[in-house]
Amino acid sequence: MLSTIRVVDLTSAVVGPYATQILADAGADVIKVESKGGDVMRWIAGPSPTPGMPGKFLHMNRNKRSIALDLKHPEGRAALLDVIASADVVLQNMRPAAIRRLGLTPQDIAAVNPKAVTCSVVGFSQKGPWRDRPAYDSVLQGASGLASLMAKRSGGEPAYVPFVVIDRMAATMVATQIMMALFDRERTGTVRHLEIPMYESFVALLLSEHMYGRTFMPALGDAGDLRLLDPNAAPVATSDGYICITTNTDAQVLALFDAMGRPELKEDSRFNTGPARIHHITEFFSLRARELARRPTAYWLEALSKMDVPAMELRSVENLLDEDYLYEVGLLTETEHPSEGPMWSIGCPSTISGHDGAVRRHAPQIGEHTREILREAGCDGRRLEALFAARAAFEPTATGHSQADGRRETTA
Repeated sequence: MLSTIRVVDLTSAVVGPYATQILADAGADVIKVESKGGDVMRWIAGPSPTPGMPGKFLHMNRNKRSIALDLKHPEGRAALLDVIASADVVLQNMRPAAIRRLGLTPQDIAAVNPKAVTCSVVGFSQKGPWRDRPAYDSVLQGASGLASLMAKRSGGEPAYVPFVVIDRMAATMVATQIMMALFDRERTGTVRHLEIPMYESFVALLLSEHMYGRTFMPALGDAGDLRLLDPNAAPVATSDGYICITTNTDAQVLALFDAMGRPELKEDSRFNTGPARIHHITEFFSLRARELARRPTAYWLEALSKMDVPAMELRSVENLLDEDYLYEVGLLTETEHPSEGPMWSIGCPSTISGHDGAVRRHAPQIGEHTREILREAGCDGRRLEALFAARAAFEPTATGHSQADGRRETTA
């Protein structure tokens, strides 16, 4: 679908690489620009057969090529600009001051390639006083109110969600808005610069869920969705495990009462309408917990399925990896990585007619495609060797590792 689109990806960590993974899975030629030490996720994301190739990095950087350059070196920067000259998209998530120091602002890029859509992923809006602050997922989980919502529901201490939810959410927004900008360029010829702030992007989503009564002036109640914040809004214990169940509609609730063998509750004014249940949400959840604890999980799954009430057994991550279903639908497939050996690859979950979502390229070593990409950009052999000799460009050595001698430096 995006096979004619070239993306120069100057990002690292999660938000940018996940965004470009989405584009790469759709067929885009994603050129991952790394420093000589590589993306930070190579070094903080778990074990790997060879250094710098952990699972999290492999999953977010499939279908990409890697070029390793020292952007602080004049020749390294010049080489990057040669690559950018043929790009449709240039994406970066460095702090604004670093981009200015490197001479890679949207204006600098437009001078080389006026047709390139540029995208800056920033921690905070550049219109506000927090524009130069660093931002990471855990910091933003706290600052956005998400960590305090976890405490409000559990009655305990603030806690982070064990998933980089803000980075991943922002990444989907980045990918979506890049495709919108490419569509606009195709239709109108307009070339746009995108600025996507992680903090504001997530706060907008969180408030749409939890502004609640504070939406109105004067307020009609406190912030926070009571259905989601009740301590019992969690997997429910059965006699031998846990079950996950959702009953949002009146029909689902009435069916649940039948499945529980409590049809008289269908006439209970506390529970038979949505507004009433919200007002009595703690009572409703407590009743549900008492009833479901009486029988085993398998019983409830069968009974609720017959009533068309959404429910599934609670699973762990280990359970997922042992679940035949994910292999049957092709989400997990066995592949062979040139340096890491046999591995499980996570496929694209979407099915799009006429598009093969299979992994086309393995995740690269640092600078695995440096020569290839620079040749495509017009570098002849003499210039290539000069770039390597000056340590302005890097490629894997015979052992498969970068010429960086294991040093882990960032691009700015």
